[in-house]
Amino acid sequence: MAEREALSVGNGQASEAQSAQSGLAPPSADSHGVLRDGPSFTPLGPSGDGVVQPFPRSPKLQRKIAKAAQLSEEQLSRRVEELKAERSKTEAHIQSLKKRKADLCRSTEVMKQQARERFENMRCVLKHDEQAVIDSLELDLKRTRTKLDQVLRDWKKHQDQVTKSISSIQRALSKSPATEHDAKAQSVNLSSKKPEASEKEIRLDEERFEKLLKSLSSLCKLLKAQLQRKTLLLDSSPMVIDRQTCHSQVTVTPEGRSMSFSGSAHSAPEHPLQFDKVCCALGLAPVTAAQSYWEVNVRCSSAWAVGVAYASLVRKGRDKGAKLGRNRNSWCVELRNGHLSAWHNDRRMACQGGQTPLGKVGVWVNYDKGQLMFYDADTMVVLQRFSAAVTPVFDRAHQHFTEPLYPAIRFLRPPEKQIWPNHVELCHLNTL
Repeated sequence: MAEREALSVGNGQASEAQSAQSGLAPPSADSHGVLRDGPSFTPLGPSGDGVVQPFPRSPKLQRKIAKAAQLSEEQLSRRVEELKAERSKTEAHIQSLKKRKADLCRSTEVMKQQARERFENMRCVLKHDEQAVIDSLELDLKRTRTKLDQVLRDWKKHQDQVTKSISSIQRALSKSPATEHDAKAQSVNLSSKKPEASEKEIRLDEERFEKLLKSLSSLCKLLKAQLQRKTLLLDSSPMVIDRQTCHSQVTVTPEGRSMSFSGSAHSAPEHPLQFDKVCCALGLAPVTAAQSYWEVNVRCSSAWAVGVAYASLVRKGRDKGAKLGRNRNSWCVELRNGHLSAWHNDRRMACQGGQTPLGKVGVWVNYDKGQLMFYDADTMVVLQRFSAAVTPVFDRAHQHFTEPLYPAIRFLRPPEKQIWPNHVELCHLNTL
């Protein structure tokens, strides 16, 4: 016990000595009680508010702190300059965007004016042609009226002669017998006038006018179709047939735009992507644009199917999974036995219009909206439209295209008395 007390006294004296060297007062008895009760520190200083430093800062540390403070100020100044530069760049970009906005408005106005001029030119051409037709009708009327006027003059002359004869006879009856004899002689010399056959031919050329009306009606339909087609041609996409998918009896031209049914299989080895039983072929590249349009010339084929398909369309076998329109992976319109119909998911739909046989089939795809339309490309009559908006709820999910679409063409087997179809071609569309 005596040794422990001596050690405690020694430690206390050492603590007091250390406190004296550091400039701090030795802890009082109350402070020992605080330490025993728990940690509670109160910062002390000359003013009672500052933080007490345990050791005086060395000159080296002070220089380091001052240097750090100086670097911080430099960094802040540099940051301010960077922000000012960023603000200037942002202001310049905003001005550039405002200029682009104004330029867009001006460009749109210029394009509107150019469109007005083009349509005004068309109206001028139509107005000129209309005036030419009116002038032609007026000329025909003038010529006909001239002939009728001549005939009227002849009949008027005859009428005057008849009237004169009547008056002469009446006077003769009231006078001498000699005068009566002269009147009778004059009446005998006046013969009866009959209408000539040429009079019936004096009329307007109505047959020619009927032909003109038919021509104008045909031109109107053609103009309407071409005006509608012009918008689709803006989305035209060049399509090429993928030889690797062609059936062995289908021959493709070197440029890849035409395919024919040869009737005999090729000696080339079978490709994994090739249709082995169905005479079908797909396009080389998928439809990548948001909107795409292409046309297929089917004039030289008596039985065909034109449409689109996913790459997952079955290539092997003869079941419905490999036939266009007979599954969920393909859509098409087809001509079979002279009848035009549309197919998807093994459901047949009668086409809404179009003349048969068709010359060209137009295919328009809006991939983002899940819309597909088939046209009679000569008249722009809509043959069939597929859209999620008009599809029953239980089928709607399949109308939003979930895979890339490929153009698809198939040769169909005609009736026994007809020969196999021969040739179809992907049209080269000229947008000029």
